[in-house]
Amino acid sequence: MLISKTNVSGPACPRVPIFFALASAMPPSQFGADVLQGELGMTEDSVGAFIPGERTRRAGAASGPLAGLSFAAKDLFDVAGTVTGYGNPDWAATHAPANRDAVVITQLLQAGASLTGKTKTVELAYGLTGENVWQGTPKNPAAPDRFPGGSSCGSAAAAAAGLVDFAMGSDTGGSVRIPASYCGVFGIRPSWGAISLTGACPLGPDYDTPGWFAQSAAMMRRVGEVLLPPGDSGVVGPLISVAEAWANAEPETVAALTPALKAAEALFGPALVTHVAPEGLDAFYEHFRCAQAEQAWTALGPWIAATNPKFGPGVKERFDTAAAMDPAKSASGRAFRRVAQARFHALLGGGALMIYPTSPGPAPLLASSLAEQNKVRERTMGVTAIAGFCGLPEVSIPAGKVAGAPVGLSLVGAPGRDRAVLAAAAALAASLGIGG
Repeated sequence: MLISKTNVSGPACPRVPIFFALASAMPPSQFGADVLQGELGMTEDSVGAFIPGERTRRAGAASGPLAGLSFAAKDLFDVAGTVTGYGNPDWAATHAPANRDAVVITQLLQAGASLTGKTKTVELAYGLTGENVWQGTPKNPAAPDRFPGGSSCGSAAAAAAGLVDFAMGSDTGGSVRIPASYCGVFGIRPSWGAISLTGACPLGPDYDTPGWFAQSAAMMRRVGEVLLPPGDSGVVGPLISVAEAWANAEPETVAALTPALKAAEALFGPALVTHVAPEGLDAFYEHFRCAQAEQAWTALGPWIAATNPKFGPGVKERFDTAAAMDPAKSASGRAFRRVAQARFHALLGGGALMIYPTSPGPAPLLASSLAEQNKVRERTMGVTAIAGFCGLPEVSIPAGKVAGAPVGLSLVGAPGRDRAVLAAAAALAASLGIGG
């Protein structure tokens, strides 16, 4: 079965609503086909970040706000004339080359940035460790004995290794925020719907967002100026320290991030320690798991049923669970989402910023068992579900280390306050002397 991207009624890549987007993606002739390696200053892939085979490369416009910069894109964004592999060989074998670039790719090329390759993803973006048994798991440049985090594993590794100036990923349940924390780079999950996902493959359309990684807060803001809709960049406050997320973190993580918390308080005022999840983070995880699973099966189940693809460990089990999800549980998850949205939108509507550890600890060791990885996943997604459920912008800052491995600190704002959250992250990074 070969699926064409032009067959909008098929299961190839359903799209999601947006608040702000270009009218359409640009045809490939706008910027030309592949360019010579030397023209884009190709660097050696020292960490296995890029998908196997010949690199997909496109030169950006000669001028623009991102002129002269290089970027990589997760292999779920369409690039005209190439097959979007989505991390799985059966997906690649059953899908035709894209006839247009994804909207975000077009925006970046028009702004002058040049695409230097597509990066690895966990199969169908359904995983947080970054493992891909078909293409190889990217090396975590900051902690080579640990996973890079997923599903945007290749993009995080490419940014952390300095292979590109910035890298595009996607985030549903933590797939930018967690790799950013694990690899020691900045990463953003924007407000849901703020940036177009036209031309990107889905996982959970009500939660999917594009996102990006960079080594500096200045670069994060520079990309945001191109991709984000207009918005206020002023930081208002107050600062809200989320009690449940700090309690969920490992003691070593709390100790490593406390200096950054104090630096944030010096900038934005004393943090108000607040309990925002009286149901418990386990409830956030469970409701998100069920609601996301329903969406994953709706978006991808028809293709899975028709193709019977091979999946690596963990991914297969998650899709099996999604296929068998009790409708009552997913309905409960959707109802919980509405409650959470009302709570957090009211809490943050005046300009407040939440602050808490991005991940409970550093990345799991490569030698971790699948059971150990699943325990980390559950503990992690209880926290990532806060922004995921509520469509909030979240920036992870590489603010600490545990046993030599990075851990991130997150700033989270109200929907539409993406620029303000990036500005706050830049101010905090400057005060800490990191990633200026």
